[in-house]
Amino acid sequence: MQPTLTTTFPSGSTGSQALRLAIQLRAGSAASQIFQSPGMANTVPGMLLESHNGQSLSASSSTSRDCLGSCDTTFKDNEMTMKNALKCLIVTCFLAVASTVSWGADGPSDRVHPQLRQLHSGETADVIVIHRGGPQGAGPRIEARTGIKLQKHFDQIGQSFAHLTELEIDALANDPEVEYIAPDSPVHAFALDKGAESVGAYAALAAGYTGSGIGVAVIDSGISYTNCDYGVNCAPQTRYATNISFVTDLNGSTSAPNDGQDYFGHGTHVASILAGEGTFSTSFVNQWNIYPWYWVHGVATGVHVISERVLNSTGGGTDSSVIAAIDWAISNKSQYNIRVINLSLGRPFTTSYKLDPLCQAAEKAWNAGIVVVVAAGNYGRSSPATEGYGTITAPGNDPLVITVGAVNTRETTDRTQHVVASYSSKGPTGIDHIVKPDLVAPGNNIYATQCQMPANSGSNATCPLITGYPANRVADTDFATLDTSVGYNWYFRLSGTSMATPVVSGAAAILLQKNPSLKPDQVKAILMATATKSNFFPSYYATDATTGATYLVIHDLFTVGAGELSITAALAESSVPAAGLSAASPVATFNASNDEATLVTGTSAVWGSSAVWGSSTLLSTTGSALASETTTAVINGDK
Repeated sequence: MQPTLTTTFPSGSTGSQALRLAIQLRAGSAASQIFQSPGMANTVPGMLLESHNGQSLSASSSTSRDCLGSCDTTFKDNEMTMKNALKCLIVTCFLAVASTVSWGADGPSDRVHPQLRQLHSGETADVIVIHRGGPQGAGPRIEARTGIKLQKHFDQIGQSFAHLTELEIDALANDPEVEYIAPDSPVHAFALDKGAESVGAYAALAAGYTGSGIGVAVIDSGISYTNCDYGVNCAPQTRYATNISFVTDLNGSTSAPNDGQDYFGHGTHVASILAGEGTFSTSFVNQWNIYPWYWVHGVATGVHVISERVLNSTGGGTDSSVIAAIDWAISNKSQYNIRVINLSLGRPFTTSYKLDPLCQAAEKAWNAGIVVVVAAGNYGRSSPATEGYGTITAPGNDPLVITVGAVNTRETTDRTQHVVASYSSKGPTGIDHIVKPDLVAPGNNIYATQCQMPANSGSNATCPLITGYPANRVADTDFATLDTSVGYNWYFRLSGTSMATPVVSGAAAILLQKNPSLKPDQVKAILMATATKSNFFPSYYATDATTGATYLVIHDLFTVGAGELSITAALAESSVPAAGLSAASPVATFNASNDEATLVTGTSAVWGSSAVWGSSTLLSTTGSALASETTTAVINGDK
């Protein structure tokens, strides 16, 4: 019997309506519609880290766009007519999209992803094979029994990669050690004002807490060595523990150009938020004897950075590359003291987290003693019909990991002025209805290191992400008073839950420096228990400054989770949860008879009867404030 938390969603609240929607749209094809924004001109198929250009991922065909476009999503008296939207989405959209799915003549297999069941005779696909029970050595045994070649085994994860025909997939599904066969989905990168300072990183630094000695694996597009923002006196080897790439070789490569250097620009920005020392801004000040307006400073400047590159020069990658990187991190945990993995990435999902290969890989790392911190996604604006609810991406939908939403600090350390950014994805998760995000952190208009192309690339130009968005290059005058010409060569501005995630990864490293014996569940519990939510007013409207489109952001638990990260409070917390208790995020269950929802935790949950998510007062739909937004989502963020 699972214990039930007393926190409930009041009847008629937006949170209750969102859960109703998530429960009734539990079929994967229909649930994926919430990631599709009607009218988006350009979409990126498959997995996204966070869309670096602020555009929606392509999660369905034109059927979903037409269906969503026909729904009545108007506002009346500052509230959406959710009854009409729910009727359209649950009945019209569900039936329309479900009817387009072809299962094949022999019906769906419980062990094969629906997408793979659509393969025609002779067609092939790259797949991820999840081993039953995840035992090491299962891959070769499966090969021996079936005679089917699996190209790469991830022994620490309990999965394999393979390129298979339709007949081979069917045959493999019957093997007793095969749990599930999923497509090797494509991935792309998701795309501080007062960020580190707002969460208490500067106070931690003053107290000597920098994450010193803790290894953090940044699984992303790599890290630029050219910019000296990580090393002492521009000596990057003092901070880079190692680097490796899985973009072209699932066994891992350390030889340029297939190494852990950044050929895109996203990973450098993420790593700078985590651990950048602001070396250039500081040395620039020393060199010219001028006073800085702003130091571009990371959260945990003492961590050892492990660069695991899984994204290519266009910001694209695959599930298998990410899984290979996680598998490598587990294998090399002791050598590099890897205690934290940062995943500023994600993709839509159409199965439970229990069968999702990315989620299962993240769980293996968690159970191996590594804190896994994941971006929630940037789809809070993606569907007016659902107000952005139910848009958490994988692997952020897994209950074990720490899933992070984004805060707009409004350029102030006064936390009472902070709001959750309109693009930050909201829970509950599709299919499983896990309460996410777990907490939120600064992620809007974040200044961090600008990526320079590696020397071996034959170019000293900026990386493609920076070249593509020159207006986001930070002028020297933003962090120093200049009497000379102004340059734009060192720092770059981005927004998104990708940017909020390394803030929390840095906080986890700081806690582990203070108490190295902490387990991942204890780290998660402390960060969530000490997060603050009373600083958020009930709701506000964000308005697109160009189009006039409005986005209602309600600061309920599906938006803020346990609240905004506070490193200061986390370091001051003297109570440590008992080892062995689970900090898995709870499931939200819905009672249609009274329109209420309840949070349900596991039998050995650390939360007990006092939930960190607060009372139903956070679910109020009253109160509003006006804020202006720009049109290009995470590139320009919220004003």
